[in-house]
Amino acid sequence: MKKEIFRSYKITIKGKVQGVSYRFNAQAMAHKLNLTGYVRNLHDGSVFAHAEGKEEEINKFIDWCYIGSRLAKVTEVAAEETEFVGFQTFEIKK
Repeated sequence: MKKEIFRSYKITIKGKVQGVSYRFNAQAMAHKLNLTGYVRNLHDGSVFAHAEGKEEEINKFIDWCYIGSRLAKVTEVAAEETEFVGFQTFEIKK
């Protein structure tokens, strides 16, 4: 039986990602993939997500970040593995 590996990633998404329902859609995708963490807008116009979960689902979420919501125009995604926190839910933060 394959051992499940859990990962924690900090992800910064740049481009036209604010005002296009990016955070709402990121939360929906995270829920679909059973991920925990949060997503929020940054002052420079980018979006930041901290996502935790099974390695395979984290990889799917990072792939989704390159596409984003329907109106988003993503130009860059930077994902960095970080220490596991143990979030209980996936929230949209202000």
